[in-house]
Amino acid sequence: MSSTTRIAPLTIQDAETLVDAARRAAEAAGVTVSVTVLDAGGHLLAFRRDERAVLISGETSTRKAYTALQLNAPTADLVDLVKPDGPFHSLQTALDRPLLFIAGGLPVHRGGHLIGAIGVGGGTPDQDHGFATTAAQSLA
Repeated sequence: MSSTTRIAPLTIQDAETLVDAARRAAEAAGVTVSVTVLDAGGHLLAFRRDERAVLISGETSTRKAYTALQLNAPTADLVDLVKPDGPFHSLQTALDRPLLFIAGGLPVHRGGHLIGAIGVGGGTPDQDHGFATTAAQSLA
């Protein structure tokens, strides 16, 4: 008889918790951002753009989340791998859906399993990564 533990998927409530935590962190730093949360299948669970955030931040937050999800890695860890001399330099153009290798995207795990991703755009790459990290820690 096999025993399997079911890992709860990322819920709308989880997604809202992530968005709120990232936005609070950004607001405390005086930065306006967009935040995207995707489920494990890459489907949009939550999105919010501060009305003062630059418009492109909505697109960058979504692409960062998608990239982190597809590669199951923080986008901050992938930047050097896609540089012209990096081992994955062609990955940026290899797929139909564009990936974005700028810090600010994080995979979200529960019980060691990938359950989704968050992407933050609007600040500097380091700021966005920090806001996403703070948000991911809010689910722990």
